[in-house]
Amino acid sequence: MIGAATQPVAGLHKGRAWPLGAHWDGGGVNFAVFSAHAQRIELCLFDARGEHELQRITLPGHTRDIWHGYLPGAAPGLVYGLRAHGPWRPDHGHRFNPNKLLLDPWAREIVGRFEWRDDHLGADPDDPARPDPRDNAAHALKARVVDDDPDWVDDAPPQRPPSETVLYELHVKGFTRLHPGIPEPLRGTYAGLAHPAVLAHLKRLGITAVSLLPVHQHLDERHLADRGLVNYWGYNTLGFFCPEPRYAAATDAGAVRDEFRAMVRALHRAGIEVILDVVFNHTCESDQTGPTLSWRGLDNASWYRLPHERPDTYINDTGCGNTLDLCQPRVLQFVMDSLRYWVHDMHVDGFRFDLASVLGRAEHGFDSRGAFFKAIAQDPVLAGVKLIAEPWDLGPGGYQLGCFPPGWFEWNDRFRDTMRRWWLHGGVARGEFAQRLCASSDVFHHRHRPPSDSINYVVSHDGFTLRDLLSYRHRHNEANGENNRDGHAHNLSCNHGVEGDTDQAPVLALRARLGRALLATVLLAQGTPMLAAGDELGHTQHGNNNPYNQDNPTTWIDWRQADQTLIDFTARLVRLRREWHPLGERWYSGQPEADGRRDLAWLNEAGQPLEGDAWQRPDGRCLGALIALPAGAPAGRPGSLLMLLNGDADEHAFQLPPGDWQVLLDSTRPDGCPSVAAGRCGSGHACRTPPPPWLPPRLRLCGRRQARPPPRVFRCACPRSPCCCWSMASLQDGRPLRPGRWADARRPCQWRAASSHRAARTARQRRPGRERLSLRRLAGERRSALVADPAAGRDRRRQFSVHEQFRLCRQRAADRPGRAAAARLAGRRRTRARSGLGRLACRLRRGRALADAPSGNRRQPVCRSRRCR
Repeated sequence: MIGAATQPVAGLHKGRAWPLGAHWDGGGVNFAVFSAHAQRIELCLFDARGEHELQRITLPGHTRDIWHGYLPGAAPGLVYGLRAHGPWRPDHGHRFNPNKLLLDPWAREIVGRFEWRDDHLGADPDDPARPDPRDNAAHALKARVVDDDPDWVDDAPPQRPPSETVLYELHVKGFTRLHPGIPEPLRGTYAGLAHPAVLAHLKRLGITAVSLLPVHQHLDERHLADRGLVNYWGYNTLGFFCPEPRYAAATDAGAVRDEFRAMVRALHRAGIEVILDVVFNHTCESDQTGPTLSWRGLDNASWYRLPHERPDTYINDTGCGNTLDLCQPRVLQFVMDSLRYWVHDMHVDGFRFDLASVLGRAEHGFDSRGAFFKAIAQDPVLAGVKLIAEPWDLGPGGYQLGCFPPGWFEWNDRFRDTMRRWWLHGGVARGEFAQRLCASSDVFHHRHRPPSDSINYVVSHDGFTLRDLLSYRHRHNEANGENNRDGHAHNLSCNHGVEGDTDQAPVLALRARLGRALLATVLLAQGTPMLAAGDELGHTQHGNNNPYNQDNPTTWIDWRQADQTLIDFTARLVRLRREWHPLGERWYSGQPEADGRRDLAWLNEAGQPLEGDAWQRPDGRCLGALIALPAGAPAGRPGSLLMLLNGDADEHAFQLPPGDWQVLLDSTRPDGCPSVAAGRCGSGHACRTPPPPWLPPRLRLCGRRQARPPPRVFRCACPRSPCCCWSMASLQDGRPLRPGRWADARRPCQWRAASSHRAARTARQRRPGRERLSLRRLAGERRSALVADPAAGRDRRRQFSVHEQFRLCRQRAADRPGRAAAARLAGRRRTRARSGLGRLACRLRRGRALADAPSGNRRQPVCRSRRCR
């Protein structure tokens, strides 16, 4: 056996044309290489370190487009390279140069460290029409034969359903490089990501899947290496079957694979899936001026898409110099083999495809029924994995959001841009906002895609962090060495008067409130949420919105400066999503259900349905969504959810729907929790949970239970209190009160007739004197309301007594007599209790009666008017 190939071999047998790459069968190694236009392929054998070539042998077998040979006695550890002989005709798309040692595209392990040298170029730098005559074997990367048989008996992939998925995008190195709870040797590695301190943080947040930036072995572009920089993000793949060794604590290549598998196993045990960001749209060989490392030298015309009129150049739909041609069967096979390897041998749970529109490009543009989508749909190994598309590329017709086949998730940049404009700038119609909040129904619904296919995010690795989005108006990418011309210029960001960091308390408070509102919007919207690592703890890149080459503290998360309160707020959001799932995995029609309730109703500040032009007006930044049947309502606690949002800088009062509402989330509070201390709301009523101080913009989530509460439980949901946040409440009584202008939706049982005298007596016996005291307080207390003040040019708050309210209702009834007059003309009998005036008079009479009743008298009068029922 040759082992590390320290001895020359006599020759090769023909072997088999499959599988592609180098595979050991116990008695030798079979080699199979694809090249449709080569005239001859040579196998070059090297010593164990890959420094000295020992032998060069031509592959004897040629079956259709596959060159193959079998080396008996060879074993894992054998180091080899390839040389391809063929025409040098760039004008025909052919760039064969046997002077260049080529890496096997199917290599499972890469030997050597790449250094930029001119002898890696396929064309002569002085005359690009001629091949470069220098041999680069001494410095070229080689492949090593491996024998992997991983034991996954103790691993159980979580297999989270789409409705439970919460994505968390992170960089393996940057996430743990500065983590104080991880031993120094493990920081920035696969082992560091598997450390209990990291797992505890992910579980604290409620993350179900981590989306890792590229971990395939990659190269640093030459212009970066010349400036002492690196490709930190890793979107420049060299080894599509090899984990990046720079992210491993181990140094041996086999140990690197084992470390990666140990990371996957640890994440699975924590209930977290592993999604890989993969780059099958281009390779690291760049354009015609780039190096000849593998694909270009083996068969340039087959691997890459070339323009018909200029085959000596490349179609550059990726912005990286070249574009892989997945219309070619063997290129498609290469991609499928790589995906199957990472699922079968490395146990990952899914993939995020960079510039995924390239995968469906055919001769005449993007085709959602293309060969790649059909191949991946029928593959049994890939049947259960998550597939996420970045649904655009840089070519013509490259924007394909919503056009991918069923079963694919898609990054929804329309959600990102709409939410940024809504919260930071305005000018977004409420109809547009509602569609994005409901998983972009205009994009996915009519294509028969489920809501979870929309990946909702406002921040990703590509662009500002959440903190920088609220702190910088302009990009600050000077450190990238491209004169601040790289990265997005249109970020929809806002600095709130100060560019960058500041110590001004009002600015910091506003930024914090907006950050919490954006986080809440992502995590409580319909669809699949995605967070960027570090946004939950206040990570900043100091205004750099394209730090692809910043492998330094600019991109490393500073755990010592983490905002623990913001982490708790984010965890609370994920917990609310998991427990209630406000907008479920179904499309809402807005039509009445069998019980007369609408599955989803959109409301304005007055509690009325949005209609007509109100949907399209760009000046409305207040909106409410009443969800009759939330998908995740806990068992035994059915009810409604109410989302109230105010993106405006001014205060707005919302008229709440009927019921007893309990605030579950308030984005104006740092922890998101409503206060539980006793107090009074804006209308003067005693409440167990008073509304927090008004600090727009705000987002609240409320819920409403159908089970009757304990007698002494009172929760504040006063319709006069400004409510612009996410809140959850539950209906506290069986028959809801229809609140009017002055109706009290908190305690409807006080203003309606009991279902029977027995039930009324039972309620009074359970809390003697409670109703009498509450109504006596009502008769003498003063309430506050916002009224117009033309002299001041704005609304101001004024105190009203109950008698003044009575007169105000009388005046309003006189100003708007239409409904009562119509009823009289129709000959219908109408009681005073059915108008706003009658309701208040009814309450006032009842309040006086109870106030005058002896304190020990439990047979207190109950109003029997229809309206109070």
